[in-house]
Amino acid sequence: MPLEEVTGEWVRSVIPPRRAGSRKGENGVVVVIGGSGTYHGAPFLTAMAAMRSGVDLAYLYAPEKIVAPLRALSPSLIVMPYTDLKLTRRVAAQILSSLPRADSAAVGPGLAVAKEEALLELLSGLLEKGLGLVVDASALQPQILVRVRGGRVVLTPHAGEFQRVFGIHPGEGLEERVANAQRAALDHQVTILLKGPIDVITDGQRVFINRTGNCAMTVGGTGDVLTGLVAGIMAKGIAPIEAAAAAAYINGICGDAAMRELGLHILPTDVIEMIPRVMKNFDRIVS
Repeated sequence: MPLEEVTGEWVRSVIPPRRAGSRKGENGVVVVIGGSGTYHGAPFLTAMAAMRSGVDLAYLYAPEKIVAPLRALSPSLIVMPYTDLKLTRRVAAQILSSLPRADSAAVGPGLAVAKEEALLELLSGLLEKGLGLVVDASALQPQILVRVRGGRVVLTPHAGEFQRVFGIHPGEGLEERVANAQRAALDHQVTILLKGPIDVITDGQRVFINRTGNCAMTVGGTGDVLTGLVAGIMAKGIAPIEAAAAAAYINGICGDAAMRELGLHILPTDVIEMIPRVMKNFDRIVS
């Protein structure tokens, strides 16, 4: 099957219009689960990117010890504490029992996992509740593949994470990366967004490539922004592969805009600030 290159025109066709009379919650609700004693910023970046994608609500589940600074960073998020600094079975049960009505969840940014079983129970529980999943960072483990198989799931690995999850390096050239990502997605029945200078997005059948983005985006946190964008767009009812491809394009365009303004000195928050400027070009309101 030929490669499909993501374009602005294609993204515009994917982003759904908003009803003029819509109410809070109809335009997507996202849950972000992450953070640790070391990485408090990652889940915040993910949640803020999801908010800027145009969803109505973002709930951020994080360890109780870092909740106060997270709440101080923005009043726009609903920050939900859990007891332990790491993801344990007790924490997984706490999250699942207190989960609000939501459309998608992003799991992994900054997350410290104490028990493999806890991660598996959390992912299984979220899928059972009907949420689409975006799995990133420390949640990208080979053990999850059986649990997420066939679900509305996007895995967002860079090359090292791809090797950790699937047992092979994705390769250096585009042709090799496409072949390895497509095979892994088909074998495990998931959507993969393989990050790189050229992103490869595939569900094993269709393959998209995204060429937006630049070398300034090596700064830590831009991957967390991408995760939030995927979750936010998925929350609007869009198919995983289309949400992942659109998010990759938007993330890269935002990074390009930030680089034009700030050169090689951007922060992930600069990329987030560009999201509404980029995505307003895709806005449509219907009666």
